[in-house]
Amino acid sequence: MAGSVTGMQPTDADVIVVGAGLAGLVATAELVDAGRSVVLVEQEGEQSLGGQAWWSFGGLFLVNSPEQRRLRVKDSVELAWQDWLGTAGFDREEDYWPRRWAEAYVHFAAGEKRAWLHQLGHRIFPVVGWAERGGYGATGPGNSVPRFHITWGTGPGITAPFEAKLREGIDRGLVRLACNHRMEGLISVGGEVTGVRGSVLGSTTTPRGQTAARGTVGEFEFSAGAVVVTTGGIGGDHELVRAAWPERMGLPPGRMLSGVPEHVDGRGIKVVQAAGGRVINPDRMWHYVEGIRNWDPVWPNHGIRILPGPSSMWLDAAGNRLPGPLFPGFDTLGTLEHLRGTGHDYSWFVLNKAIIRKEFALSGSEQNPDLTGKSVRDVLGRASAGVPGPVQKFLDHGEDFLTAASVPELVAAMNALAKASTDGNAPVLSADAVLEQLQARDREIANRFSKDAQVTAIRGARSYLGDRLIRTAAPRPILDPKDGPLIAVRLSVLTRKTLGGLETDLDSRVLDSSGAPVPGLFAAGEAAGFGGGGMHGYRSLEGTFLGGCLFSGRAAGRAAAR
Repeated sequence: MAGSVTGMQPTDADVIVVGAGLAGLVATAELVDAGRSVVLVEQEGEQSLGGQAWWSFGGLFLVNSPEQRRLRVKDSVELAWQDWLGTAGFDREEDYWPRRWAEAYVHFAAGEKRAWLHQLGHRIFPVVGWAERGGYGATGPGNSVPRFHITWGTGPGITAPFEAKLREGIDRGLVRLACNHRMEGLISVGGEVTGVRGSVLGSTTTPRGQTAARGTVGEFEFSAGAVVVTTGGIGGDHELVRAAWPERMGLPPGRMLSGVPEHVDGRGIKVVQAAGGRVINPDRMWHYVEGIRNWDPVWPNHGIRILPGPSSMWLDAAGNRLPGPLFPGFDTLGTLEHLRGTGHDYSWFVLNKAIIRKEFALSGSEQNPDLTGKSVRDVLGRASAGVPGPVQKFLDHGEDFLTAASVPELVAAMNALAKASTDGNAPVLSADAVLEQLQARDREIANRFSKDAQVTAIRGARSYLGDRLIRTAAPRPILDPKDGPLIAVRLSVLTRKTLGGLETDLDSRVLDSSGAPVPGLFAAGEAAGFGGGGMHGYRSLEGTFLGGCLFSGRAAGRAAAR
């Protein structure tokens, strides 16, 4: 690498990459492979390499994969693109680049994505998950088939190959890793972006994700031939989330949980906007409705998402059963919109021990030690053991989990929890009404056919081998004492992803308000709406966030190298 000096002097490189999450690591890896010199700027410490991807479950969207074919799932580019279009709902003039990114990504997911990752050492768990199942018809939102491929090793398993490339670049003298450097502005000369400036923060040994009080210890400027911004979204700042909240989704929640650390605050997007980059679709966002407060939090207000099977009965805050197809795991955004219309910030799952044992998984690498640790024995134990260990800990310690031997006892506990956390303004649930809904549902289980759409969906899910093995309980009465105790789980909105972002062309070049590229400036990952400024449109098919970081980070790295 050219120079390496401190203070206000420039440190020259071919390319500066800002943000060491997955997209930034991928871009850096591509630059190293091309023999380019890189300064990788990251405001957090070195212990935070990999960003949000490290914390993830590691799910990847693939199309017509060997894993699908082994499970007799028939998939195709045509079916995946039909599902993507029905889910994204592109309907704006500024969706030109997002739609082109989406089409390119679907072909990538059906083509070289798996082989490219495999060559880097990435491996996939053999059972494919079925996320976002939809239920609105063939051309509506949702996945027609299972496409959620779980990384063997979860989040750390997907970041590790690219961190290894980073280390290789450091060893070869191609990469300078500038941690604890917070970007606060871009440097432009004659309209072309030529560098980055900002503050040097005090170093910290605070574990990944935790908030550290750090003062400014200096300033920096780095110069290069191009800058790639991969600084993530806004999910850690609830006020920014509320400011961007769309009217079509009702009022934003007054109480939300954070699915990302506090430093995920949109700073990089603002910096690029100040340099002339255009943000599109800022009102499109992806927040989960199955959030639970972490009993052992890493960051403030830390929430975890339940990855539910389809059998729990979902009630709103007033005790009304959600309408079809708003069943667990079917339509995240549709459920969020419906629940915001109730005027309350929480809802309930009602289930029993048999369902929680089979159907509850928790999102996140730290909540899946068997998959993260690559333990074949422990993973196989999921199909035959009792309640998974991480879930049992929430049952034992989580404030959102309640158990009881009868419906009146359970509803009394639900009312007490709601009253204590909403200043007494929560609606009071009727034990008789809840019991009546459970009994009505249970009567539909007696036959192998039913008019209850959720019961039909459960039976349909079990026709897929993957669901029958590890994700969907056999349809049985929730009130059967043999499957007790009864369980209620309070669910809250969990902030996660911004689907809009910096508008980019297919080379990840940031575009200005006229549609022209800002010379020398690229963006990737969530900051770019995972590509184009919003390749998901209004909704996600899931498994597409990590994949969007991979795809857009690769495109940015290769284009910047040129």
